Amino acid sequence: MLSLKDIKKDYVVGDSTVSALKGVSIDFRENEFVSILGPSGCGKTTLLNIIGGLDRYTSGDLNINGKSTKDFKDCDWDSYRNHSIGFVFQSYNLIPHQTVLSNVELALTLSGVSKSERRERAVKALEQVGLGDQLHKKPNQMSGGQMQRVAIARALVNEPDILLADEPTGALDTETSVQIMELLKSISKDKLIIMVTHNPELAMKYSSRIIKLLDGKVIDDSDPLDKNVVEPIKKPEKEPTKADKKAAKKERKKLKTSMSFLTALSLSRNNLMTKKARTLLTSFAGSIGIIGIALILSISNGVQLYIDQVQSDTLSSYPLQITKTTASIGEIMNTMAKNHEDSANHDKDKVYSQNAMGEMINTLMEETKVNNLEKFKKYLDDNSDLKDLTSDVQYTYATTLNVFTESDSGVMQVNPSTLLEDMGYMSSTQMEAMSMSGSMGGMMGMGTDVWSEMIDNEELIDKQYDVIAGRLPEKYNEVVLVVDKNNEINDYVLYSLGLLDPSSLNGIVRRAMAGEDISVDSEQHVYTYDELLDLKFKVVPTPDFYKKKDGVWEDMTGDESYMKKAVANGTEISVVGILRPDEDASSASISGAIGYRHDLMTYLIDEVDNSEIVKEQIANPDIDVFTGLKFKTDENVADTDSSSETVSDSTADTESKADKTADSSDTDKKAGLVAGDSSMEIPEGMTEEQYKALMEQSGASDTGELADMGMNAMGSMDMSAIQGGDMSSLTETQKKYIASLSDEQMELMKQMLKEQSDTNADQLANSGKYSTSNYDNNMKTLGYSVVEDPDSINIYPVDFASKEKIIDIIDDYNDSVGEEDKIEYTDYVGLMMSSITSIINAISYVLIAFVAISLVVSSIMIGIITYISVLERTKEIGILRSIGASKRDISRVFNAETVIVGFVAGALGIIISYLLTIPINMIIAHLTDVPIRASIPVSAAVVLIAISVCLTLIAGLFPSRVAAKKDPVIALRTE
Repeated sequence: MLSLKDIKKDYVVGDSTVSALKGVSIDFRENEFVSILGPSGCGKTTLLNIIGGLDRYTSGDLNINGKSTKDFKDCDWDSYRNHSIGFVFQSYNLIPHQTVLSNVELALTLSGVSKSERRERAVKALEQVGLGDQLHKKPNQMSGGQMQRVAIARALVNEPDILLADEPTGALDTETSVQIMELLKSISKDKLIIMVTHNPELAMKYSSRIIKLLDGKVIDDSDPLDKNVVEPIKKPEKEPTKADKKAAKKERKKLKTSMSFLTALSLSRNNLMTKKARTLLTSFAGSIGIIGIALILSISNGVQLYIDQVQSDTLSSYPLQITKTTASIGEIMNTMAKNHEDSANHDKDKVYSQNAMGEMINTLMEETKVNNLEKFKKYLDDNSDLKDLTSDVQYTYATTLNVFTESDSGVMQVNPSTLLEDMGYMSSTQMEAMSMSGSMGGMMGMGTDVWSEMIDNEELIDKQYDVIAGRLPEKYNEVVLVVDKNNEINDYVLYSLGLLDPSSLNGIVRRAMAGEDISVDSEQHVYTYDELLDLKFKVVPTPDFYKKKDGVWEDMTGDESYMKKAVANGTEISVVGILRPDEDASSASISGAIGYRHDLMTYLIDEVDNSEIVKEQIANPDIDVFTGLKFKTDENVADTDSSSETVSDSTADTESKADKTADSSDTDKKAGLVAGDSSMEIPEGMTEEQYKALMEQSGASDTGELADMGMNAMGSMDMSAIQGGDMSSLTETQKKYIASLSDEQMELMKQMLKEQSDTNADQLANSGKYSTSNYDNNMKTLGYSVVEDPDSINIYPVDFASKEKIIDIIDDYNDSVGEEDKIEYTDYVGLMMSSITSIINAISYVLIAFVAISLVVSSIMIGIITYISVLERTKEIGILRSIGASKRDISRVFNAETVIVGFVAGALGIIISYLLTIPINMIIAHLTDVPIRASIPVSAAVVLIAISVCLTLIAGLFPSRVAAKKDPVIALRTE
């Protein structure tokens, strides 16, 4: 079973060599109680350590079950100690921070035994030595005899073949020594027990064989295995086959010892718990760097979240806008700048003009293009990546949203708003330009309309607004009213919506500029939520403004009764909610005071498209439905030009001009006569006496006074009323003037009006051959749109990074289409805030780099503390090696300790940092109005803890390697 062949062991001490064993040869039986006696220093313990695989022999051979150990590797020796050897030491060598049960289980953990079986076998071993009721005690709570019994139970738990006892009774009293020896004697019935002792009485009493050593040699063996036995000649062993080698390799792998990382964590945790104060202080020191980095990240994260919110809010107001007709502002500026540089090629001896206006117009014409939005919309709809990059993609159309309110006094147009025009603030042309600027996201200023389409992103709206009453709209005919952060509504909105009487503002700007005293309602009006939620509006499609008469469609907006009926039949719109901007929102996506859903516009488009007038215009694209005339085309214009060239005779042309001049002169004379102008020539066919009599009949004492009155009266007179004999529409001055006219003057006036009417009729007959409009203008007037072909596209990126990706998508589209289909877009925000994130990140990285120095220093300190722990646990290292732990297992134990310290340091740093963010946020809130909230992201917290663990693990690698390289024999001698 176990055989020592000429074992020698030399120790090199300085320049000299000391021989501890000098050719020891011993054969042992499978079960016997062998005592090795001898004086101190004779090599007893060295021999025991070599048999137990703790020490290596210098020469000779140790055979185990007939197998030589000359070629054993470290892992083989570890397996041998774990499975074949059980150690019982004089000083017990129990791990103090482990319970009795854990000490006994330890050898089984290295063998890979399951937890349940491990516990069962450990309890059985302790019961075998009489300690079944002491399982959960610590070694320092037990007597010496009890501790030695625990050591024996630990040695037996793995069912070894050999039990090695080094002075097992050396630290015990006589009574306890006898108990231990009796226990060992009973065990020797089934196992080989080799005991080293100085007590010959105990050896003689309990041993079945006594071997005496002196100066490293066996001087006596009471019962040698080969006494009176002639060993048979052994046949040479056969060369092992491949199958034998494979089976042997499999067996070695099965017997290989390995400590799990959880076991290492348990050992290190229990050790650290015995030094709680030091562990806590070490962890706190290690957490300082983590705290610094965590606080920097928390503030940086708060700033970044604020920037992200600003980005999201800003980009919800200033999207990437693509219109049908567009121009690249950047290209225009670049071209103009380049042209200006090129033009400055002259001497500076004179002053030269600069063709800025011409260049601007030429550049604008060159850079303006028409986008094919129908094709681009299809491309966007088919792009799956766009959804994650945008808050919304909004399609707008040329269809006008006509909104009215009804009251007892009639109907009032709410949208498009005409309030500023009615006030005299600007003309209708300026109003149209203002409305266009309002549709561009507010970049050019505030639009005149208070109705705007909501972004189709409820999550973003929830972030930007608080619903203070009602709810968000869910249907196309539901809208929300938006108040400001102080729950106030601009009085412009109140007048526009009809909540205040807009008629009180009519002409107020013109009157103020004329110096009139005016007053404006400055009272603060108060409305309850219920009053505002009761607001109702009517939406009327533009085609409903027209009525068919005599085969053509007539605009009926001037007919009050018709408009009342049209508005009454319109679609009712209800206010279902009141929104207030969130205090932390830096921008808002709803530009108007009334926000409506996109499906209201799609509903309106459908209504317009299905109207009778639109269908008629589509069915007759060559005929103007408003006049019944044909639209001008290149062909019919050419025909008109050809027919006009037939009149070429110069004489006839001269006569015609003369006739016209005469007619004009005569008409002017008549007009002057009617007005009482005495300076006028006497009209043809009237004598001077007749003229004077006519003037006298006028009743004016002064002809100049009469002329002034007549010209002023005629300047604003409704001539058609005079022709029809209806005087009710005339002013008192006009009536007075008419009454002063003689019969002849009245006849002249009627004749003049008839001539003018005939002239207008002739002109209409000649020039009314073709419509002055065209098909596209008519369709635009009627508000006709196609859903697949929007008038503009507003793309709302999630953030600036997403905006860049969207621009890449547009560029990819432009690369894939021809020149005529390339898209030009307007980026209003541009690089306004894109560099801020980079600056914040750069500052954060610099601060983290500085703080990381403290983290490295604390990691080095933890490495030093771990090295101290190695020195403190040296004996534990020896114990673990004696029960079969490998060098890797020892490293794992101390790596586990650094992992625990690193984890505690990281977790402590994060907890402290979270607590510190509370006063930090209070200070930020006190010093600034910017809604920055320092907070540590969960992912960053996890990463920081992982970094702490990794750094402490790296710092502990050197101490753990030192621990693994320790000589187990020397380690066991350490106190």
